[in-house]
Parts: sequence; C-alpha cells; structure tokens
Amino acid sequence: MPQAQWSAKRERQYEHIKSSLKQRGKSTDTAEEIAARTVNKERAQHGESKTANPKTLHDTPAPVRGGKRSHQGAQGRTREQLYEEARRKGIAGRSKMNKAELERAVGR
Repeated sequence: MPQAQWSAKRERQYEHIKSSLKQRGKSTDTAEEIAARTVNKERAQHGESKTANPKTLHDTPAPVRGGKRSHQGAQGRTREQLYEEARRKGIAGRSKMNKAELERAVGR
C-alpha cells in the first residue's frame, strides 16, 4: 500500500488496477506507478485529498470517460493534454493554436 491515508476501497482499487496492468504485460514498477496515480486522481476528484490540481478536479473521471482518451482513434488526446506537451517542449504560439495545430506542432 503506497499511501497510509488510503481507505480499504482505494487499496482494493490499487491492487485491481495493478494486477490488470501486469496481466497486460506492464512491468511491476510501471503497473504500481500507474495504479497509484489513478487511485490518487480518483481520491482528488472525490474530495478525499487535501490538495488537488484544478485540472484534475474538473476532468471527467475515468469510469465515466470509459477509455475515450486512450490515445487511439480519431479523437486521441485532449487539447489541454496537447497544450501541456507543447509547453514542455517550448513551442512558441501554442496558446493561439487549436487542437489540430497543436497535434502537428508536437509531432504526433
């Protein structure tokens, strides 16, 4: 259990996500990291954490979203995700770009 403040429900959720990822071929370290991030985001969205990123609070929860942002298919990543990648890469003029322009700029 990575976090002492997790409830029994969150611990079960963590173990379930971790085992599912390992079955899909992810390494133990990667599975643990993804599971912990997922559980912490769920906790933040449900008001169980002291602090949370505003984007996390306004984002659609994963169970509701149902894989709509799996980085595959026509929609792919959101504009906000593309914008953050453009910011990390230092792409100029990103604030005025739409989603299609950001996709071209970040090269994916």
